[in-house]
Amino acid sequence: MTIKDVMSTYRELLQTAREFLEKKGIADAGLDAWYLLAHVFGIDRADFFMYGDEPVSPEKALIYKELVEKRAMHVPLQYITGTQQFMGLEFEVDENVLIPRQETELLAEEVLKVCKGKSVLDICTGSGCIIISLAVLGNLNKAVGTDISPKALEVAERNAKRHNAAVEFIQSDLLEKVKGSYDIIVSNPPYIKSDEYRTLMPEVRDHEPRLALDAGETGLVFYERIIKNLDKYLKPGGYVFFEIGYNQGKEVSHLLYEAGFENINVKKDYSGYDRIVCAKKRLNDIMEE
Repeated sequence: MTIKDVMSTYRELLQTAREFLEKKGIADAGLDAWYLLAHVFGIDRADFFMYGDEPVSPEKALIYKELVEKRAMHVPLQYITGTQQFMGLEFEVDENVLIPRQETELLAEEVLKVCKGKSVLDICTGSGCIIISLAVLGNLNKAVGTDISPKALEVAERNAKRHNAAVEFIQSDLLEKVKGSYDIIVSNPPYIKSDEYRTLMPEVRDHEPRLALDAGETGLVFYERIIKNLDKYLKPGGYVFFEIGYNQGKEVSHLLYEAGFENINVKKDYSGYDRIVCAKKRLNDIMEE
C-alpha cells in the first residue's frame, strides 16, 4: 500500500486502502478498510463525514498502512484490532483463541432461556465469550470454563476481568479435571473434518488455532468424548447444549439418544443450517417412578 508523500486526507487514505485490499482479494475490502481507519484514528462515521477531507497525522497514517498490509495477508481483522463483539459485549481476541461468531450467539441465547440461578460448565471455552456472556446476562449460580490451552485461558481470564464476571477457569482436556456436577453443560468444540479444514478460507486456516477447529476424520470425536462422560458431570434433569457443523445435526442427536438423553432438539442458524443441538438428561429411575 502506497501512501502519498504529501499529507493524505482521511478520505484519500480510506480509498487507497480499499483499492489495495480489493486487489489482494480481500472480501469486504471497503468495510475492513473503514474498520481499520476507525480503529487507528478513533473516529466514527459522523467524524468522517465532517472531517474526511482534512489531513491526517503522518505517524498514524503509517500505522494504518501497516495494519492494512496485515489484512492484505489475510490476517483476520479481529486479530489486528484485538477485539470482537459478542452478545453485545466486547471481547479480547488473539491468535490463541477462536474468533467468536454470530452463529455462536445462538448457542448463548438458547442457554440463557434456562440458566437463571443455575450452575453452568462451558467446555472448550476459548476466549470465554460464551460463559462470560452467560455470567453477565444470565444471573448464574456458578460459572466454570475449561480449555486445554493455557494461552487461551489467559485471554479468557482477562475477558472475565474486563466484564467483572465471576467465572472460574480450569485447564483441562475436556472434562478430565472437572469436579462436581452441573445443571447445564455447554460447548462449542472443534467440529471441522480434517479434509474440510484444508479448504477453509485462509483467514481461518492459516491464522485461527487449529486446535479449536480440527476434529479429525469424522468431525465428531469431541462430541463422542464429551457425551461419553456427561453422565458423571451433568445433574439429573440437566441440559446439554452443543454448537455443531451445518450437516451434523442427525449424527450428534443420535449420539445423545444412544447416551440416554431426551427432548433432543436441533435448531437452525440465520442461514437455515443446523447449528445447535440441545438435550435433557433423564431423571434417575427412582425419581421417574
